Amino acid sequence: MTDVATAAGVSQTTVSLVLNDAEGARLSDETRERVTTAAQTLGYRLMRRSSAASSNRGAAAIGFVCNEISTDPWCALAMDGAREKAWEHGLTINAAVTRGDAEIEQAVFAQMAAQPLLGLIYCTINTRRVDRPQLPREIPIVLLNCYTADRSLPSIVPSEIAGGHAATRRLLRAGHRRIGFIMGEALMDASQDRLKGYRQALANADLPFDPELVRPGNWEPTAGYEQALALMKLPDRPSAIFCANDLMAIGAMDALREMGLRIPDDVAIMGYDNREMAQFTHPPLTTVLLPHFEMGAEAANYLIERSGRADTRPPQIKIECSIIERASITRT
Repeated sequence: MTDVATAAGVSQTTVSLVLNDAEGARLSDETRERVTTAAQTLGYRLMRRSSAASSNRGAAAIGFVCNEISTDPWCALAMDGAREKAWEHGLTINAAVTRGDAEIEQAVFAQMAAQPLLGLIYCTINTRRVDRPQLPREIPIVLLNCYTADRSLPSIVPSEIAGGHAATRRLLRAGHRRIGFIMGEALMDASQDRLKGYRQALANADLPFDPELVRPGNWEPTAGYEQALALMKLPDRPSAIFCANDLMAIGAMDALREMGLRIPDDVAIMGYDNREMAQFTHPPLTTVLLPHFEMGAEAANYLIERSGRADTRPPQIKIECSIIERASITRT
């Protein structure tokens, strides 16, 4: 579905809505035609709802609880991935958002526990450690984009260190040896892990780590703008900048254009997240996919495959963060 979305120039959610003939989806005929044509060209075939019962204790649904709400698309993408996987097996998704309120969360859990659920997916917007959700032990649960300190519950998280490594390796493959890195908020898992991947890729290429090339950020375009200007003022300035998210990459691109620098001829830019807007920048932004759709699908699949069986050692499953090639880095 990622390939279809890229070929059609739309989001993964739009692809899912079109191919599932979702009722009430406000999509133009032209968008529907683009998605259908891209799917046919790529040979994509949507799995249809299974007629076989795949439930435990007569369950017809999987619970999906997100503990906060955000203008970012991540929760919607994860829920859409879970919904599609559940639908393949004749199941639906019962969803709720608790807004981080502990009292509301317990009320939601109580309501969900009263239903014949196959299991429950507990999701957070930011990748982080959480306390174990207080659910009856007999209800299977999988954590999505979060984990417990003791790893006592199965969890699905993005492979962030590998993602940072892949992004930096892509810039190295394009011939860059001075690569700036603009971080997100320093204490967040995503920011730290992407930095680890950056450092590992430099070490693997036998290049020294230069602290001057790592700049503090906060996920916002203004940070990308300001830190790109700072990087370009260094005596030995970088020929490429890896931004820890797409919003900061867009800010960095604005700064470089103001300086009269061409992207990617003078400075290459790498983003992270693959927000929908990344394909509409000038030039279109090469970025790393933050795979929330795939993570949601894997969370539902985990519950379906292990229905009625207990894990003796709950795993942490890491989903690949792949490179989405566009034009902000010279193709190799």
